[in-house]
Amino acid sequence: MSELECVAYGVGADEGICLLLKLGRYRVLLDCGLADLSPLLAETTLPPADLVLCSHAHADHARGLLALHQAFPQLPIYASEVTTQLLPLNWSNVNHNVDRNVRVIDPSPLCHALPWRTPIEFCDGLSVELYPAGHLPGAAAFLLTYAPLPEDDRPVRAYTIFYTGDFFLSNARLVEGLPLEELRGIAPDVLIVEGSYGTARHPHRRQQENQLAERIDRAIVNQQSILLPTPALGLGQELLMLLRSHHYFTGRDLDIWVDSTVAAGCDAYMEILPHLPTAVQNFARHQSLFWDERVRPRVRALTPDQQFHLETHPAIVLADEAADLSQYYGTNPDAWLILQPQQPHLAGEERGERGEEKDEREAGEAGVAKRRNDSYLSPLTPLTETYLLAQHGDGPGTAQLIHNLRPQHVVFIHGSPTYLADLAGLEELHNRYHLHTPSANSLVELPIGETFLHTAAPEASYEGELTELNTIVSITLPDAITADPRWQQLADTGLVEARWQGDELVLRGLPQRELLRPSDRLLDWVDGNSPLRSCCGNCRHYRGQRCWNQLSPLFEFKVAPEGFCPVFEPLQPPED
Repeated sequence: MSELECVAYGVGADEGICLLLKLGRYRVLLDCGLADLSPLLAETTLPPADLVLCSHAHADHARGLLALHQAFPQLPIYASEVTTQLLPLNWSNVNHNVDRNVRVIDPSPLCHALPWRTPIEFCDGLSVELYPAGHLPGAAAFLLTYAPLPEDDRPVRAYTIFYTGDFFLSNARLVEGLPLEELRGIAPDVLIVEGSYGTARHPHRRQQENQLAERIDRAIVNQQSILLPTPALGLGQELLMLLRSHHYFTGRDLDIWVDSTVAAGCDAYMEILPHLPTAVQNFARHQSLFWDERVRPRVRALTPDQQFHLETHPAIVLADEAADLSQYYGTNPDAWLILQPQQPHLAGEERGERGEEKDEREAGEAGVAKRRNDSYLSPLTPLTETYLLAQHGDGPGTAQLIHNLRPQHVVFIHGSPTYLADLAGLEELHNRYHLHTPSANSLVELPIGETFLHTAAPEASYEGELTELNTIVSITLPDAITADPRWQQLADTGLVEARWQGDELVLRGLPQRELLRPSDRLLDWVDGNSPLRSCCGNCRHYRGQRCWNQLSPLFEFKVAPEGFCPVFEPLQPPED
C-alpha cells in the first residue's frame, strides 16, 4: 500500500462525484454527490472518512451529504461559507416562501465554514487550504497537505494534493474565475481535476453570450417565446443577469418569468450578495439583482395562477430542467422555442436514462422537422436547439491549469470516458505527467517518486487511406473507429462536412437536426410580398449560420438569416 491512494466511488455527473482520498492513516472524502450511499457504506458501520470536504453546492457534488450526515452525525463536513448557505437547496425540506421579500434560507447545520486562503490543520500532519474555483459562487478548490509522522530513522516528506472540484478560469457574470496566478508553480504531488469538455476548445465567454443573446433576439423578433430549462443554481442566475444587462434586451418591453425552483436559487443569491463580484454588488445598489417589475425587461416569479400571461405575447421562461415543459407551451407549441444547454457529460456511454430520453426527444424533433419540411405541418412539440454557455473549463483551459500547477500525478474525473481519454491522449500531457482516468468503484494508487515513469498514451487516432478519383475524393477509415460511442453522432445522416483549419482538414458529421431544422430558415412562401422572401435565411447556400456561395462577398462568413446579398438564390418552395 502506498502513502497516497484514491477510491473513486463516483466520477461522473450522473452518478455523482465522490472520492475517498487515503493519506497514510487519514481518510478524506472529497464531495458526496451519490444519490445512493450503499457503495460508500458497504464495507463498514464506521464513518467512511475522518472528514468530508464539499467543493460546491451543485447536486452532483453535494446531494448525498444530508444522508451521510444523518448516518454519521459526528462526521465533520467542511466547505466555504457561501457553499454552506447554498447547500440546503439540494434537499426538499428547504422552506420556499412565495414572497420574494421575506424568504429566508437557514444555513445547514451539517456543514462547517472554512475561510479562503488560510491553511487549517485538522489533525496532526493534515491541513487544507481553500481557493476560489470559479464555476459557482462559493465553489472551492482544496490544497491538502499531509506530513507523515517520523518513523525510526527513515526520512519523511510532506505530500500535497490539489482537488479542483468543478473549475472555470474565465470570469462569469456572477462569479470570478479560478485565480490561476495564485497557484502557479505549487507543484502538488497529485492533481485531481475535472475534464467535462475533454479537449474541446470554446469561444471566448463574451462571444458565447452574444451568440445566445442573438438567437433569443431573433426568436422574439419572429414572435416566438423562449423556454430555458436550467438547474436551480448557477446557470439560471447567469442567464437572468445576461438577459437583464445585454444590449439586445435592456429597456425592451419584455417579460422574463422564473419558476419556483430557479427562483429559490435566485433568492439564495440575494442572501450571499456580499460575496458576489464587486460589479454585481454595485448593480444591486441601483436596482434589484433579479426581481424587478418596473425596469425593462421585467423579471417576475411565475406562479400557477399567472401562467395565462404566457399566451399573450412573446416572453422568456426560465424553468427547472426536471419539470414537465409542456405546462408552459400548452397547446401552442409553434409559438415556442426551447433552448437547452449543451451537456457534455451526457455523451457516449455515460448518458444512461437521461441520455435515452434525449435521444428519443431528438429523434422526435428530427421527425417533426421532416414532416414540417415535407408537408408544412405544425410540430407537436416546440423546436429544440442547444446553446453553449460553458460553466466548466475547456480542453486548453484544463491543460493550462495542469501546466501551471506542475503536478506529478493527474487524476481526471467528471467527464465521459471518451472525453477523459482524449485528454489523457494529449502528447503535451502524457509526456510530462502520470495520468489516470478511473472508473466508478475503482482504486487509484499514487506512488510518489523522484523520477517520472512515462505511461503509454491511450489510442486516440486512426490511420486511413485517401483516394482521388476524377471528380471525387474517398477517405477510408478502419472499422475500429465505430467502437467509439461518438461514432453514431458522426454517422447520424451519413453526411459529413469538411473544412480547412490551417493546414489540417477537419471532418464533422451533419446531424438531422442541422439538415432539417427549420429554425435556421425564415421560410415565407405563403406571403410573396414579405421583405424576408429574399433574405439569407431563405437562400439555398445558407447552412450552419454561414454563407457557402463562392460568388458572395460573405462566403464562409457567419451571417444573420435576415440579411441580404446581391447573389441570393432561393430555396425551392414545398410543392402543393
